[in-house]
Amino acid sequence: MHEMSLCEGILQILEDNAKTNGFTKVKRVRLEVGRFAGVEVEALRFGFDIVMRGSLAEGAALEIIDQPGLAHCFGCGETVELNTRLDPCPLCGSGRLSPTGGDDMRIKDLEVV
Repeated sequence: MHEMSLCEGILQILEDNAKTNGFTKVKRVRLEVGRFAGVEVEALRFGFDIVMRGSLAEGAALEIIDQPGLAHCFGCGETVELNTRLDPCPLCGSGRLSPTGGDDMRIKDLEVV
């Protein structure tokens, strides 16, 4: 389950930011996760609670913001939102699509004290 290592990476970012910005407790983490990122959201939630135990983010709320998958359609030339990489273009039905977004995960913001 790579979601545990993702959570460990999040914790490292939180700890680095705490040193840089002088906070001691994280109350909330808002995380943007793209539909093409290959992240199992429920596994991420589970891993987050486990990895944050005993850290400055123990008990922190995790809010996940779903980011759409985006692709350029070679059939109609438009950029469209997709639920999965294999979906056809919702505008013209073409299967000739190139993903352009929604494959990343990033911390949007934090609530800290």
